[in-house]
Amino acid sequence: MDRVALRGLKARGYHGVFPEERREGQTFVVDLVLGLDTRPAAADDDLAKTVHYGIVAEEVVAVVEGEPVNLIETLAERIAQACLKHEGVQEVEVTVHKPDAPITVPFDDVTVTITRSRV
Repeated sequence: MDRVALRGLKARGYHGVFPEERREGQTFVVDLVLGLDTRPAAADDDLAKTVHYGIVAEEVVAVVEGEPVNLIETLAERIAQACLKHEGVQEVEVTVHKPDAPITVPFDDVTVTITRSRV
């Protein structure tokens, strides 16, 4: 299976279990790895035979900016389902970064990574 990756998609969301997270929001960062067969697109040099990663990026940002959820696990699942709606995408790995998570000790990042497929 071939891979198309999008790294560092940024969007402001209002996800979290604490009232201040829901009120103030924060930046979330998303990395995607889409699994698909790119041979038909490459053979014909045809965008219609692969995934349009620009559209995927816009849809992922819309999910992050959309309805708030408590957990980044839930957010990752919603993003994965949006990616799998694209016909050629057979598998997706989603990493959601929450670099401004409300943690009381020094840290660089909090992430959740999930992998989902059509099977």
